Amino acid sequence: MVGLALFFKVERLTDSVAYAGVALGLNTFANSVTAGLRGSALDKWGQKWPIRILVPLYASGLLVLEFTTSKTWILPLSLLMGLVSPPINLSVRPLWKSAVPESALRTAYALDTAVINSTRVFGPLFASTLALSRYPSSALLLCAAFIAIGGLSLGFTKISSEWVPEKRSESHKSVWRIPAMQLLMIEAMFVGFGWGAFDVGIPAFATLEKIPGWSGPIFACLAFTSVLGGLTAGLISRKTSALRGLLRTYGLWMIATLPLALTYPGWSMALVALFIGFFGGAVQVFYWEVLEAVRPQGTAVSALGWIWTVDGSFMALGAALGGIIASEFSPRLTLLTTTLAVSIGLLVLFFGRNLLAPANRIISPEEDRSAIEHTAPPQ
Repeated sequence: MVGLALFFKVERLTDSVAYAGVALGLNTFANSVTAGLRGSALDKWGQKWPIRILVPLYASGLLVLEFTTSKTWILPLSLLMGLVSPPINLSVRPLWKSAVPESALRTAYALDTAVINSTRVFGPLFASTLALSRYPSSALLLCAAFIAIGGLSLGFTKISSEWVPEKRSESHKSVWRIPAMQLLMIEAMFVGFGWGAFDVGIPAFATLEKIPGWSGPIFACLAFTSVLGGLTAGLISRKTSALRGLLRTYGLWMIATLPLALTYPGWSMALVALFIGFFGGAVQVFYWEVLEAVRPQGTAVSALGWIWTVDGSFMALGAALGGIIASEFSPRLTLLTTTLAVSIGLLVLFFGRNLLAPANRIISPEEDRSAIEHTAPPQ
């Protein structure tokens, strides 16, 4: 909910789509540049204090942001709020091994993924509905309440407090020194930029056309089919290598984005979003399996965190520039950026596929469980 709630809050306060895009970009950037540090902290010291400290700070930041009426302070507050984003999703997945018996792990991971993806269906719809209602302040206020309740509930559970990080191997190398991780980070730069433009391009287009209410349903369509795409990829993941599955679904994902810039924020954009979401959800499954195959041991959380640092930093840049492009030129150019970025990302993976050779095999059940375990959106 936070992204759209923040966008409409800033747009309402400043009457500027470009300003709202910059605010969203700063928030995403701050959230992202600290993701790797938060992941490393969890891998080194556990979950107890990072969650208990950051959750109240983040919830308080949402409240302060909502009650801010100063255009001068809105951008710094958006940045500060991103800096204290709690590592909730980074923390939850590793806990399942301790929470349920071995025989129930795959069911637990599947349910976990289904629940989170369901919130991506209803969250944007809920946020845009509240932000555009007679009580627009209710959007960010509810975000603060949900973060506080969910985050503190996790932070004070015994299983989270006693979680022990994965041990590192004796020949441990930093994720930055692994060629395969470097390749994934280059891909993350392009796709992050394109997806940042996508995230701001849709609400910007809808707002400029004076139909902002379409933003939520379009994002909901994207999220709904991403659940189906992920489930479909899960069914075929045992029959193909992670790398082969990633390249094939990535190609289909790129094709699905081709008509995006030609759509209008209505049924045509929602239809294209259905296909983008389906193939994007499938890409996500194979991507995490590839990451799990090439990451160094002892980086169960931080490897994903550093990928998010790169991805999210460029996503923030894409959101900021996307808002300006949409406002000053055309939102269609903002959406075209997404197609170009996904196309370049595919080329990066295709020409660098030899570096990802460890993922060019059908993974074991244990690796599959670990990959699913660490699949989560950055926050």
